[in-house]
Amino acid sequence: MFHIVLVEPEIPQNTGNIARTCAATGSELHLVRPYGFEISDKQLRRAGLDYWSLVRVHEYDSLDELFAKYPKARFFFFTTKAKHTYTEVEYQDGDFLVFGKETKGLPEELLIKHPETCVRIPMIEESRSLNLSNSAAIAVYEALRQSAFGGLLREGELHRLKW
Repeated sequence: MFHIVLVEPEIPQNTGNIARTCAATGSELHLVRPYGFEISDKQLRRAGLDYWSLVRVHEYDSLDELFAKYPKARFFFFTTKAKHTYTEVEYQDGDFLVFGKETKGLPEELLIKHPETCVRIPMIEESRSLNLSNSAAIAVYEALRQSAFGGLLREGELHRLKW
């Protein structure tokens, strides 16, 4: 199982879509305040459709609170400013995939403090960034691919996926 962390998410539809991805992959969703919406926001609920009952959601008042709760966990910080790509990481069960707010990304001081665990999703130079929910899906599915999809596949299905 993997953990997706959203730091100060601003757009309810993105958070709802990521919750749906968490439901489909068995990942846990961690939300760090403040949010740019109410957690009961109708748009948030609509984007997550009827998947909310399948998602374990954890809320925190700060990143420090999250780090204190999981002191031995591995955290990977997704940013356009990283030198490593997300495919260079060897993900392990229980890893945390951390994403910043849609308009600003993760705090600069956090990236400076953890340069070796900052990763990026490659894109053309002219592109500023990918949509947050797309980025989270790309990341968690790479982590799952590396773990042979962590029990998501039916028996015998994996051999058909290798190319």
